[in-house]
Amino acid sequence: MERTAIDKRPVDGPIRVTATGLAGDYVCDTKYHGGPFKAVYAYQEDEARRWEAELGRELPPGWFGENLRVRGVPTSDAVIGERWRIGTTELEVDSPRTPCRTFAVWAGEEHWVKRFTQRGDTGAYLRVVTEGSISAGDTVHRHHIPAHGVTVRDLFTGRDAERCAALLAQQEDLSPAAAQMARRVVERAGMAEPEDKVTT
Repeated sequence: MERTAIDKRPVDGPIRVTATGLAGDYVCDTKYHGGPFKAVYAYQEDEARRWEAELGRELPPGWFGENLRVRGVPTSDAVIGERWRIGTTELEVDSPRTPCRTFAVWAGEEHWVKRFTQRGDTGAYLRVVTEGSISAGDTVHRHHIPAHGVTVRDLFTGRDAERCAALLAQQEDLSPAAAQMARRVVERAGMAEPEDKVTT
């Protein structure tokens, strides 16, 4: 297998979280992964369990390449721009994870990219608003949930152009990736992007 940083393992004790991610984390392909808008990747326990049932094997925390495996908190259905307080850290939901060839090789499942895409359980990339520390077992406190209502899944699947237009109008600090995805949804629907957000 080619070198990959997908395989993550649980750790004990607090982990420092900075603007570039978790201490000790490693990113191989910095063109598509990592950076301030993809500093942390979270995946939901229920979504992992659904894949376990379908694939017939255990998918332990870290298998999806996630830094955080969370329970009772939506990741794919989190709202773009909502914030999470975990430990002494504050994170902001930024964008969906797009499956790549490396992930497909790692998974070792037939038509993995297509299946992962069709399911839409992408998990969420988050940026770090406040640096701090996170420990296993910390509670995730959701707050600052934007009114536009666009979820990670909405952005990934390209549905609800009206809400994506509202996202572009209301969310001034969108990452380039999230803004591009929202614009594509709006353009496919034949809608005009809000004038004050049009780029030249």
